[in-house]
Amino acid sequence: MSRLRIYDDNQHDTPVVVHTAHADIAAALNAVGVRFEQWEATQDIAPGATQDEVIAAYRADIDRLMAENGYQSVDVISLKPDNPDRATFRQKFLNEHTHSEDEVRFFVAGAGQFTLHIDGRVYEVLCEKGDLIGVPDGTPHWFDMSESPYFVAIRLFTNTEGWVASFTGEDIAERFPRMSPHPSAKASTAA
Repeated sequence: MSRLRIYDDNQHDTPVVVHTAHADIAAALNAVGVRFEQWEATQDIAPGATQDEVIAAYRADIDRLMAENGYQSVDVISLKPDNPDRATFRQKFLNEHTHSEDEVRFFVAGAGQFTLHIDGRVYEVLCEKGDLIGVPDGTPHWFDMSESPYFVAIRLFTNTEGWVASFTGEDIAERFPRMSPHPSAKASTAA
């Protein structure tokens, strides 16, 4: 279930508010300029699917977003708990950073947690299958995929070089909760 927990940025152990209804999550995020939508994930895709398979399954939505917002490139990130580089991938995104372009992700399967630091508040957004999030350029944030990642996400970029981060040097991300493994991750390791 998708979830938004909002904290004061100096109070990491108790959220001020928690939302689990998509409409409430979208409204709270929209109020701070963050796009959050629930899409019908029409294809059943699991981590391990090829980039071409994922893009082909969602080609109409990708083309629409590219036309609406001027995105120049698209790729797919897909991780399972058995990926030998999972800890390295996770660490790459865990520190607070910004981008010079919007960060747009559509979760095709599994889950990931974006945490945004805006105006003295921390917005922890657990994105699940069917969620699209658009983090505006310049917004301090970090991303966690848990120690047992299980997700497939389509990434759209205006910069053809793809993901380019500018780290803030702040340690705020270390003070807030990390993502728990997704239930599908536990099931995939037991199989």
